[in-house]
Amino acid sequence: MSTAAGSAPESEPIRAIKLKHPWRIVFAVVILVIAAVFLIDAARRPAYDWASVAKYLFDRRVSAAALVTLELTVLAMIIAIVLGVLLAVMRLSPNPVLKAVAWFYVWLFRGTPVYVQLVFWGLIATIYQTIDIGIPFTSVQWASFATQAVVNAFWLSVIGLGLNEAAYMSEIVRAGLVSVDTGQNEAATALGMSWGQTMTRVILPQAMRVIIPPTGNEVISMLKTTSLVTAVPFSFDLYNRTRDISAETFNPIPMLIVASIWYLFFTSILMVGQYFLEKRFARGIGDRRDGKGGDGGPTGTLQIVGANQPSVVMPQAHEAGRR
Repeated sequence: MSTAAGSAPESEPIRAIKLKHPWRIVFAVVILVIAAVFLIDAARRPAYDWASVAKYLFDRRVSAAALVTLELTVLAMIIAIVLGVLLAVMRLSPNPVLKAVAWFYVWLFRGTPVYVQLVFWGLIATIYQTIDIGIPFTSVQWASFATQAVVNAFWLSVIGLGLNEAAYMSEIVRAGLVSVDTGQNEAATALGMSWGQTMTRVILPQAMRVIIPPTGNEVISMLKTTSLVTAVPFSFDLYNRTRDISAETFNPIPMLIVASIWYLFFTSILMVGQYFLEKRFARGIGDRRDGKGGDGGPTGTLQIVGANQPSVVMPQAHEAGRR
């Protein structure tokens, strides 16, 4: 086949041969067989007592306990996020006192088990029998309340979980704020933005891309950590309520399955919400595709203008208009 003078000869198309992976297929088949054997065995094994699982899955006591678990999770995370943001700002503050206080808080609550902390909160009425409002270290008191009358086991559980989680949230928020380049802050200051405007319009929108994924994980972790509130003691959450029912029926395995199904249901919803939040705050990051640039990007074909002249890159939108 003849070619024009000075032009390169046409090359034959490349034949792409798909690589074969026989061991990958064998491994997948083995995994499927093991999963099928486990499911068939679980369906036949009487210890699981699937009839009791179906009976108590939507029991009024269980559904009410599931709602209490959600309340514990939401309220504790609100406290954790608000206090975590405050602690993160304190850690980044140039004030050494604020920085030291925030560091001590994180060190204390991250360094001790959450179960031990909840036990302390359950004994708060023993340590502080009354809550006195007045001038400290004097006999002047304006009001006094019995601790047990002010806070109950539910709110002690919320406070204990929230204060513990705040230590972890502060590190997550701090990591997100540090991930934003300092030039962004300097540019916002040069434009005359206040500190609040800089944080809400420049820093936080970029930091959320780093903050959202671990925060979603912490919310899911908090949902499961609510099972430890029995240390307060508080026994109206999902796990402890199903445990009480199993103590009545002398059949704990089906109730554990019921609690697990509810936990899996809630965590699945949270994972879907986390996915869409991550997708929203990651807009414009890593979503470019080859050959699909916008009008402002030099992503067209090369066209030679004149002889011995440099190549000119034409964007696709302009190239489509020429056609």
